[in-house]
This record gives sequence, structure tokens and C-alpha cells, in this order.
Amino acid sequence: MKSFGYAAESKTSALAPFHFERRELGPKDVAVAIDYCGICHSDIHQVRDEWGGSVYPMVPGHEIAGRVTAVGSEVTKFKAGDLAGVGVTVETCMVCENCKAGAEPYCTKGMVGTYNAKSYEGEMMQGGYSDNIVALEHYVYSISPKLDLAAVAPLLCAGITTYSPLRHWKVGPNKKVGVVGLGGLGHMGLKFAHSFGAHVVQFTTSESKIADAKKLGADEVVISKDADAMAKHKGSFDFILDCVSAPHDINAYLNLLRLDGAICLVGLPDQPVATSPFALVTNRRSLSGSMIGGMKETQEMLDYCAEKNIVSEIELIGYDRIAEAYERVVKGDVKYRFVLDGKTLKGQG
Repeated sequence: MKSFGYAAESKTSALAPFHFERRELGPKDVAVAIDYCGICHSDIHQVRDEWGGSVYPMVPGHEIAGRVTAVGSEVTKFKAGDLAGVGVTVETCMVCENCKAGAEPYCTKGMVGTYNAKSYEGEMMQGGYSDNIVALEHYVYSISPKLDLAAVAPLLCAGITTYSPLRHWKVGPNKKVGVVGLGGLGHMGLKFAHSFGAHVVQFTTSESKIADAKKLGADEVVISKDADAMAKHKGSFDFILDCVSAPHDINAYLNLLRLDGAICLVGLPDQPVATSPFALVTNRRSLSGSMIGGMKETQEMLDYCAEKNIVSEIELIGYDRIAEAYERVVKGDVKYRFVLDGKTLKGQG
């Protein structure tokens, strides 16, 4: 299947137009014409090989929303014309205990990512900064027509990355929850925690984000650079979701947890996290992490969003602005997720 998108040829090259081929449609495959693809900070890390092991040429993108164009002979959930999404995962073993438990991203054989990864059969996977994608039906999601499709795209990563740990740690009424960072991940964590009925405190380094945080559902906003403001919350949180992808002091937030409180990392800084043993042993605190959710949970999230009218706050841009978008994401200058408009690919290929 002929495809066209934008790829990085090396860790120092700019993303540029790129022709490539995807596999032909198999019996369990769904072909999706991509209308929108979100820009995730992990795209930038991998394009620039900041985590190591990147393979080029690389077409990034794992926040994919579009319409089904064709289905394989054994596909039952989709037909041509249906709205559909593809997220971070496109293949797992389906037989290990984690896969059987609906936790496919933690597959013991290893999850195959949407890009910068090889399938079990050796196919080099390419992502959603492109005009189409082919994926196994199990890893394709139904999207409600009630929602703005462009604003749904980031739910496939930023949405499920925050929804999954909030559900796992049973965030809800009578829980005091903190969200660290108000960016692509943080604003979704804030929306979900508020929707689940928790008392939500948004942490940010930027006073300019106070009004936005309250508009998005924060009960309180704390400027994390203010030591006195932080001290007022010492030992009071049930759960904190840390959404920051830049290096920062995790101990300042550990000290805010009550007895048996937990902090969960979903942001991915490119440097190790330094923790004080005393910050952990005090109040029997837990430091944990979470990736994305499984296929069933991701569909559950999309259905919940359709019911509650929750989508990402986005800036819709053309492919000619990718370089600008990458620089602004690194600076934290986006409200709150860039989404690439597939219409701007047309005529280029």
C-alpha cells in the first residue's frame, strides 16, 4: 500500500516529505485514512534519538484519528467509512498473562509500537505523520461522531496515558489528587481527575497558567516554585500524577503525600529521577510509573469521553509547521497539544 508522509532521515535532520509502502491488507487488518495526528513529546525524543536506539528513516506519530477505507475478510468491528483511531500499540503476543489480562502494553514478549519499531514478522513500522495506516483490528479503536475528530486524536496517547493510572489508583470522590505540569499530558490528567469527582490541585511553574487550570477543572492551583505554597500541602495527597517530561525534583512532590499515598510518573524526562529514601519511607509512600492502557481500557476511555464530552485542547496546524511545533513543545509553548491536519498533506505527494 503506497503511503506518503513526513520522516526524519537522521537524528539531526528536519522532518521532510517521504514516500514509503505499508503492508497489503491482511484478513485481520483495517486500513485507515488519517485525517489528524497529534504531536507527542515522545515523537520528539525518538526523532532526535534522545532515548537511544532510534531507527531511520522514521515516520513518527501515534495519536491517529481518521476513517476506515478497507477491512480484511475476517474483520468484524469495522466497515469502510467508520471513524477509527490507532494509538501507541500495534502488536503484542496476545498469549502472555499480561495480554490476557488486558494489559497489552506490558506484553512480556514486548509491545510493538506504532513507529520506530519492528513487527514480530520484521516489518518496520511507520507512524501517523502520513496519509494512511494499516493495523490489526484488535489495535484499532472506534471513535464516536459526537466528538471533534481533530481533538480526539491526542486521546490515543495523552488521554489514555493519564486516564489509565487515575483509574488504576481509583481516583474519585473524597480523594485529594495532584497533577504536576499543565501541558499535553497534564491538561488531560486534570480534566479526567476533575470528571472523576476528585479534589484536584494543579501544580505549575507558570503563573500565566493559573486561569486556564481553573477553567479546565482545578479546585486549587499551586505555583511549585513557591516553597511556602508547597509546604501548606505537606502530607495531604492521596495520589499525584506527574506529567512533566523535563528534569525536575520529584522529592518535592513525594513530601506532599499522606500515609500510603502514591505518585505516578507518566512524563518521560531524558535523565534519571533522583529520589531521597527519606521521602519514600516517610508515610510509607510509593513511587510508581504507568505507560498507556490496554486496548479494552482505551476503548472504555474513548466511550467515556463521548459520554462526558471530553477532548483535548488543541492547536491544529499544517505539516509545514512541524519544525516550529517541535520547538514550541520543547519550550512548553502550546495549549495544549499540536495536531497535524491531514488535509495539508494533499497535493504534496
